[in-house]
Amino acid sequence: MSVFEGRFSGRRAIVTGGASGLGKAAAARIVAEGGQVSLWDLNAETLSAAADEIGAAHTVALDVSDPDAVADAARAAKEALGGLDILIASAGITGATVPVKDFPIDSWRRVIDINLNGVFYCCRAVVPYLLENGYGRIVNVASVAGKEGNPNASAYSASKAGVIGLTKSLGKELATSGVIVNSLTPATFESPILAQMPQSQVDYMRSKIPMGRLGEVDESAAMVCFMASEECSFTTASTFDTSGGRTTY
Repeated sequence: MSVFEGRFSGRRAIVTGGASGLGKAAAARIVAEGGQVSLWDLNAETLSAAADEIGAAHTVALDVSDPDAVADAARAAKEALGGLDILIASAGITGATVPVKDFPIDSWRRVIDINLNGVFYCCRAVVPYLLENGYGRIVNVASVAGKEGNPNASAYSASKAGVIGLTKSLGKELATSGVIVNSLTPATFESPILAQMPQSQVDYMRSKIPMGRLGEVDESAAMVCFMASEECSFTTASTFDTSGGRTTY
């Protein structure tokens, strides 16, 4: 992991889905580069271990699909860190891997609640605090599936397409405020979320990547941290790809 010394000095970030995978990797970089992090995740036990490992200043165990819990957590994070500058919305699930005609209604609702509604609730809760500063960075983690669609993953693909649309709308709303909003659209990378998918689906997604391999979590974390930094100053309402050449727009 390459570290830019002091890049996040004085910055305070919320990272959702922070107990593992991309969220944890991005949070670790922010701390290593001088920032403070409030780490959010559903799994309290894993969250505590991750916070100890990376040196997170604050943790919240919550379900991001609960808007009241999100609002309370944002308020608590602001108080604990002395303010907020960054939101990285990384919490997500895959849902069922079956055709639309067989897709379980409960799984559809849960994926949309976590992956799309959860990002909306987090943005809605955090934006007022960023506007108080006249500065902020929001990184919403979407997916190449939101651009191209993956067969047998309709809920996941639809939710991530929604995240891209939400990001573009919010970024334009805030374009003159000092708060920059972008999304990341990675192809499949090595992460615990792969355990939620059958191997056949993972193999399919690998076959679509021109580089012929899955991504590494640190590759996407590096891009997230650029997007969350002051260096990302003239791109908003947009998407950044880490897709090994899969996406073309």
